[in-house]
Amino acid sequence: MITICPGCSGLNRVKDPSRTDAKCGHCGGLLEPSRTVFEVDVATLGHVVRNAPADLAVLVDFWAPWCGPCVSFAPVYEQCAKTHREGVLYLKLNTEDHQDAGLAFNIRGIPTLVLFRGTKEVARQSGAMPLPMLTQWMQTQGVRL
Repeated sequence: MITICPGCSGLNRVKDPSRTDAKCGHCGGLLEPSRTVFEVDVATLGHVVRNAPADLAVLVDFWAPWCGPCVSFAPVYEQCAKTHREGVLYLKLNTEDHQDAGLAFNIRGIPTLVLFRGTKEVARQSGAMPLPMLTQWMQTQGVRL
């Protein structure tokens, strides 16, 4: 499983998510391997997408706290992340706090999910959805769950 260092945004592979002493291979800071969803900004998102292993899917939820569907979708996204951790890195980007994200990623409505593989966007889906629909969408995009 891949986790993001809260100190340097470095990507780290951790075998045991219950470890509390896991350290970042880049800066030596403590990791939080039990986290399943990571809140990022535009710079961190770009760093992650550029540096993610080719076999890792990066799924980003573009959302805002004032958006009712975004708020109702958040627990579904969290549940998906807890249930299907292998091979997927789950990120959230608050478009209210990072308004440049909408322009940078051509976000027209929220919530919007964007799936990256390697350095390329491979799919996007707008609107909240229940967990079975989310997992089905991910599978149709080639994500192994």
